[in-house]
Amino acid sequence: MTDHDDHNHTRTFQPDHPEPTSDAALVGLALRELLIEGGYYTAEEELAVIAKMQGASPDNGGTIVARAWTDSDYKQRLLNNGAESIRELGFELEPYEFTVMENTDRVHNVIVCTLCSCYPRALLGMSPAWYKSKSYRSRVVREPRAVLAEFGVNVEDDVDVRVHDSTAELRYMVLPQRPDGTDGWSEEDLAALITRDSLIGTQRDLELKRSD
Repeated sequence: MTDHDDHNHTRTFQPDHPEPTSDAALVGLALRELLIEGGYYTAEEELAVIAKMQGASPDNGGTIVARAWTDSDYKQRLLNNGAESIRELGFELEPYEFTVMENTDRVHNVIVCTLCSCYPRALLGMSPAWYKSKSYRSRVVREPRAVLAEFGVNVEDDVDVRVHDSTAELRYMVLPQRPDGTDGWSEEDLAALITRDSLIGTQRDLELKRSD
């Protein structure tokens, strides 16, 4: 048996193994050059946006979630107007709309972009490779429970699974449920529980961990 045969193949969406995108990369490069030549933005402006996005990560989502878990008024503002409320914490997603969907005992939310791979990168950093895959984008809409099961999320029959499709103008984020046993935890400790997958909805139960 080779080393490759020892790998676990039970999960369809292995983390961060990109599909070949050479043709798409060439098209993207040509489009970039046309936009810069047309005066829609400058190369310097592009570099500034990239630098800002490189500082983005799921940790930002953790900060937002922890505040919502500990401040009920903020949580309501977040659910009512995501873009405005994350601005309160120093985050900005203009020109996009930003909607936060709350997981509950009876609802589980999962995010996808069926047309391409729209994702709140300026807030959460780069999306995982599987999020951009054709398999995830097509299957999670048709058979969300089956796809979630491949991520280890087995949703009970009485839980409503809701799939939210991002667009060029609208970005989504999931507000996970606060785990039991975290009463009295600091926002910093709560934020450390949040993972990228929990913000997309491909994780439901958070692992309890606390800094000493």
